Amino acid sequence: MQSTFRLPQASLKKDDRKAATMIIIFSVVVFIVVATIGKLKLSVNLGFDVHIFAQLNAVINAITAILLVAALAAVKNGRYGLHKGIMLFSLALSIIFLVSYIAHHLFAGEARFGDINHDGIVDAAELASVGNMRLVYFIVLSTHIALAAIILPFILFTAYRALIGEYGIHKKLARYTWPLWFYVAVTGPVVYLMISPYYR
Repeated sequence: MQSTFRLPQASLKKDDRKAATMIIIFSVVVFIVVATIGKLKLSVNLGFDVHIFAQLNAVINAITAILLVAALAAVKNGRYGLHKGIMLFSLALSIIFLVSYIAHHLFAGEARFGDINHDGIVDAAELASVGNMRLVYFIVLSTHIALAAIILPFILFTAYRALIGEYGIHKKLARYTWPLWFYVAVTGPVVYLMISPYYR
């Protein structure tokens, strides 16, 4: 039973320069792609409701939030191997999320909060109908997007420190990374539930 509570062996050889270069390049590429697709829409009939991607994203975010709590509980109970497995699975889910997120924005285009008649315009009557909920939506959305945009390199650097066995630094980074990642994961489904009635 004691082996369960041992810190895992390092999975990667330490190479800070190479890791930093790869993490920064990957994070910048992802940021550019995500920022660019907001202006693109492909008019392609996929034969199914493209908003299934948004539903998948919400589910992935919800699962990730649960996994983050489970991973935190595991590490606090000394179950380091379990913690590592959960976090690696969360990272794998993030890759699936990224692909699904890009697909949704490319094929579904932009939805406007309050666009009740789905004509792409939020007129005065629609604004009056949704009231202050529009402000609430934009506050949640803006904080979700801002943190999602900056969290990726922090997640990767935090994971890297664990994978090379630098658990002290990993723990210090995780104190900041975990709550930010958790907030992004929780607000993802909230944003989906708020905007989905306005999908065309």
